[in-house]
Amino acid sequence: MTESWLAELRARYGDIERRLEQAVAQAEREAVKREIIAYFKEVDGALSDLTGLKENIRTLVERYKQLSGTADGAQAPQFTGARPAVHADHLGASTYIEKGWSLISLGDHTGAIQALNKALSLAPDDTQARSLLGWAQMLNEDYDDALATFSKVLTKEPANSLARINVGYICLKKGIFGESIEHLSKAIRLANDRKATLYAHFYLGLVYLEREMYQDAQSFLSKTLELGPNLVEAYFELGRAQWFAGEREAARETWADGFKANKFNPWGKRCQEMVELVDSGGEIPRSSSS
Repeated sequence: MTESWLAELRARYGDIERRLEQAVAQAEREAVKREIIAYFKEVDGALSDLTGLKENIRTLVERYKQLSGTADGAQAPQFTGARPAVHADHLGASTYIEKGWSLISLGDHTGAIQALNKALSLAPDDTQARSLLGWAQMLNEDYDDALATFSKVLTKEPANSLARINVGYICLKKGIFGESIEHLSKAIRLANDRKATLYAHFYLGLVYLEREMYQDAQSFLSKTLELGPNLVEAYFELGRAQWFAGEREAARETWADGFKANKFNPWGKRCQEMVELVDSGGEIPRSSSS
């Protein structure tokens, strides 16, 4: 829908409104009535066409998500879940929640934050909107804002394991390791969400890797691969934990397995890079982002 077309429709509305007010004779009113009906049908048809196009765009979003995967190599929890249902509410908050979800899926985190803040201004107690806002802030690396947002979610829903592992991830990124361990361990004890349990083990592995507690790191990263063999970044990090623990042949085998698990995944490619680096006598970087 172009701005000129929308302006034309609005101009027609104004013209019909004026004619309706000025119509005196029955014939004039009937003529305006017929024009109102035709005008309504035209707008309604356009809305139907645009709604269909919007659903097609959602299909593109899903295809993009499937093809991109973890193309940026980020270790943040993968954003998944069913699209929020838009329902009729007198405030209109659900429309902004659905818009926020779509924008996060597309990677427009700034736009998602704006939409979800609008949703919360209309419905301040909506936990779904607040959880999605936390996701958008976290993926936008607004860690302090995300931490505050997820803390509010956990105050209302202490057993929300996904919110808890996100807090654990944020604390890991901020170097607050003790608090990260506390939240991630609690998510494992809750055991009420498979994805949360998977990532809780993964991030605990990263925490202990950062603290150079390599045996503990190996334990959690090995468990991660038991729970989720497709989380290829766990192969990469497990290899690092083994390497720095002096288990260099085991590390090489782990990286080789990671590449075999998914040759097209960015983390799989990084595993292969580690194998090549080891074989050439290179030095393994201390940081996974190196």
